[in-house]
Amino acid sequence: MATTNSNILADIFRTSDHSIDIFDKNEIEALEFIEKNDKLYLRDFSGNKERLATPEEIVRQLFLYQLIHKYGYPPSRITLEKPVQFGSTIADKRADIWICEKDHPNTSYIIVEVKKPKRKDGEEQLKSYCNAQGAPIAVWTNGRQKEVWRRDEPNIYLSISDLPRIDQSLNDIINEKVTIDELAERNKLVTEKVSLRDVITTMENLVLANAGVDGFEEVFKLIYAKLYDESMAENNPNRHRVVTFRLGGTYQEVYTRINNLFILAQREWPGVFLPGEKIDLTPAHLASCVSFLQDLKLFNANLQIIDEAFEYLVTQVAKGAKGQYFTPRPVIDMAVKMLNPRFEEYVIDTASGSCGFTVHSIFHVWGGELTAQKPEEWQRKYASEKVYGLDFDARSVKIAKAINMIAGDGRTHVFRVNTLDPQSWSDEARVHMRERRRRFLENPQQDEDNYNFPRYFDFDVILTNPPFAGDIKDTRIIYQYDLARQGKGKWQNSVGRDILFIERNLEFLKPGGRMAIVLPQGRLNNIGDERIRRFISEHCRILAVVGLDVNTFKPHTGTKTSVLFLQKWNKDIEVGPLCLPLSDYPIFFAVSQHPGKDNSGEYIYLKDKTGQPLLDLYNHKIIDQDLFDIHYVLKQQLANLLKRDKTNPKRLEDHKKRCEELLNYIPIRPTIAEAFIEFAKANNFQFIYS
Repeated sequence: MATTNSNILADIFRTSDHSIDIFDKNEIEALEFIEKNDKLYLRDFSGNKERLATPEEIVRQLFLYQLIHKYGYPPSRITLEKPVQFGSTIADKRADIWICEKDHPNTSYIIVEVKKPKRKDGEEQLKSYCNAQGAPIAVWTNGRQKEVWRRDEPNIYLSISDLPRIDQSLNDIINEKVTIDELAERNKLVTEKVSLRDVITTMENLVLANAGVDGFEEVFKLIYAKLYDESMAENNPNRHRVVTFRLGGTYQEVYTRINNLFILAQREWPGVFLPGEKIDLTPAHLASCVSFLQDLKLFNANLQIIDEAFEYLVTQVAKGAKGQYFTPRPVIDMAVKMLNPRFEEYVIDTASGSCGFTVHSIFHVWGGELTAQKPEEWQRKYASEKVYGLDFDARSVKIAKAINMIAGDGRTHVFRVNTLDPQSWSDEARVHMRERRRRFLENPQQDEDNYNFPRYFDFDVILTNPPFAGDIKDTRIIYQYDLARQGKGKWQNSVGRDILFIERNLEFLKPGGRMAIVLPQGRLNNIGDERIRRFISEHCRILAVVGLDVNTFKPHTGTKTSVLFLQKWNKDIEVGPLCLPLSDYPIFFAVSQHPGKDNSGEYIYLKDKTGQPLLDLYNHKIIDQDLFDIHYVLKQQLANLLKRDKTNPKRLEDHKKRCEELLNYIPIRPTIAEAFIEFAKANNFQFIYS
């Protein structure tokens, strides 16, 4: 019967917004289908009534089965299609599932909504029912996700971990102690495949829009505090692995506990917030936000979930007008794999945004994994000493500092500066950047000038996506660049921002150093940009050109872009890797056919046979792209997990089995990073060998 039920359900849910993801095999097997008059019906678990087997009815019956068999509520307390009374009027509205208070058959206890498959629609209808009926607990589910809220007066809804069982009170659920391991098991980012961005959007709509605060700043503080809490639960034995970023107690007690976490996080990872900053949400608004975040585990194998959430917050406010957009993670990973930064090398992003390139360089050197456990000493040393980022946007720098410090356990080289105008840099940036300045020992005056106002540096690797919308018209900046000249010495009145970044990045790069830079594709083929291409070829060997799909940077822009890979010419092995100037040499060209995004800019994920997004071994959704090979990534993840769990034979077998199952779903296609690596080996590029 199980196979039959699965086949029936797969056909019914093929085009539905409802799903059966949150239900287990035994619950699905309990469904009883009846065929009558060429139609399919279900046996109602609360009685013997037969109901038409629509997607929403199947979800309702499965949830009804859970209420009876998992939570213990007797059918006598449950009513389906309960009319909802608004004031003195019984409206033409019916609650999908209604549960009364024990010993009070006319008093509402739980109301469940399954008809509205979209969360926002379901929430609005459900809460109107609960407000009208006075129900303290509300549940919405579409079979893929489940949300449980407790209703506080005056009609404030706080998310809770689960429904109370028949033998539990609501306070038992609210005040439960949860370990970091239990948090990982119930993590909604995995169990319900929601994104942190989705959660923040809901918080914005329901809480922050009416809180009278800067939503970005308050979300940032809460995430900072939560990451600290997870880290302490993982590393502090006095905590007994218990997380404290949860509801419990009065609103004021919740505020005090969470604000203290934020203060301690600032001490652990200083330099991101101003001294004395605190959470500015009211205790009631804070409790509501905590309720949305408490059952998410933010520390995972990379910081993608956090970065994507901040991309959503920052891009709308600050980035778009400057033509700078967060680089999609598949593009970042492709570029990092192709340039292969190593432990001994210094890496910088000169237009860093939230430091996706540098953070993923850290993961690459580390071997691909970040957890809430503190990094080993060699990992901390690399992350805190070898990785730099520069950006002019204050909020992006704030995010970048936080992410780099969390990854590197306490120190970061991320500075807010105008990369194109080194003379305007702050004293702090100058002092710290001097550590990587280029020395001009044969020219004492130039060496002194480069000490006072550092402009030329010796970085091994640059990975960057500079802003490419809007021209620079400030003559004080324009006069600093050869690419701003027109003809014989004449300066242009305005110059494309990305053009100046090309020259500026070469000033950061040591002889023999290598760079990946995202550029508008026109720079590589427009007739009017020939002088730019000539400038590049005079200073660098062109290693590769990768054309990105037009959807890559959507929804922010549809500009066609390419990633240009370069290595700076160098004849002197004493100052850097050899890269002897050549006039004729092979170049790797590729064009992405599977960008991982659709026309609206939403990510396209690989799916399993039921149509649900695949999760890799670290529980990230797998993007459908051809920039790098997912097969290799999964095998690397498996190796890390086998090493981590080597003392647990059952886990080892589970990891192997899951990896084998996943590999069956991954399409076999040529991938750009791997094709370049083969090209690089054939041409004896030394940096490709680890």
